[in-house]
Amino acid sequence: MHLQQFGARVVVHAPAKLNLFFEVLGKREDGYHEVETLVVPIAWYDTLYFEGDAGAKLRFRCEQVSGPWGRDPTWLGDFPEGDQNLVVRAVELLRRRAGVRRGGRLRLVKRIPTAAGLGGGSSDAAAALAAANASWGLGWSWQELAQLGAELGSDVPLFFARGPAICRGRGERVIPVALGGPLHFVVVRPPAGLATADVYRACRPAESPALVQPLLDALAGGRWDEVGRRLFNRLEPAARMLSPWIRRLRDEFDRTDCVGSQMSGSGTCYFGVCRHARHARRVARRLQARGIGVALAVRGC
Repeated sequence: MHLQQFGARVVVHAPAKLNLFFEVLGKREDGYHEVETLVVPIAWYDTLYFEGDAGAKLRFRCEQVSGPWGRDPTWLGDFPEGDQNLVVRAVELLRRRAGVRRGGRLRLVKRIPTAAGLGGGSSDAAAALAAANASWGLGWSWQELAQLGAELGSDVPLFFARGPAICRGRGERVIPVALGGPLHFVVVRPPAGLATADVYRACRPAESPALVQPLLDALAGGRWDEVGRRLFNRLEPAARMLSPWIRRLRDEFDRTDCVGSQMSGSGTCYFGVCRHARHARRVARRLQARGIGVALAVRGC
């Protein structure tokens, strides 16, 4: 997350994320699942503009940009507008907890698709908390904002880590990690998405959990062959049963020379780890030509 402030006006660039490792350990009594995941934010951003004022009203609008999707905004998927959008809910929650009656204007420029496993909605919520906090001069720490964000969604706190992180619990316990050098990826968004709840319902938790540490060691040591072998997502078999796109993407990525590939989060976006930026751009061009969706070369951030 990158925040710039110009008086009461704040601009936040909210990144997407990829899950390089995702293990589902079991169902909790509160209905959530216990997970362990290695998350890397990537340079694929929504942009939130917030300008606070002394009034009590919040005004929100969302713009979908064409960008890599061409002129068809349906590639971005459906997302709630008005008071149901996570951006508005986040600012309203902070306003209640801080005991302030200030308002403001919010404009969200949407580039990250929904129902894709990229965490765009959660990143937008984190950006809204950070923007309102800065514009209103509340002085909350990012740790306090992350704790508040956990009430909105399990993925919201990870975007306050400002880098790669291990997330545990239902995702709200965030531990920043160093992964060595910069990472480069190619990401494909197929024409259809998946609902997170549906994928979790179809997932069978681990009887013998996979371990994240070998992947961390391989990344730190730059051992690319081992990195490819250690990528893991427990949710992918469930998603494969729900969407034919997951198997199609797996087959297409297997034909590339990526270090390794897998689904991100609950899907449907699929990604490959590349050795450098030129490698990522070359693979993205090849996959774009295959008619499997929109392919982008991105870097970790």
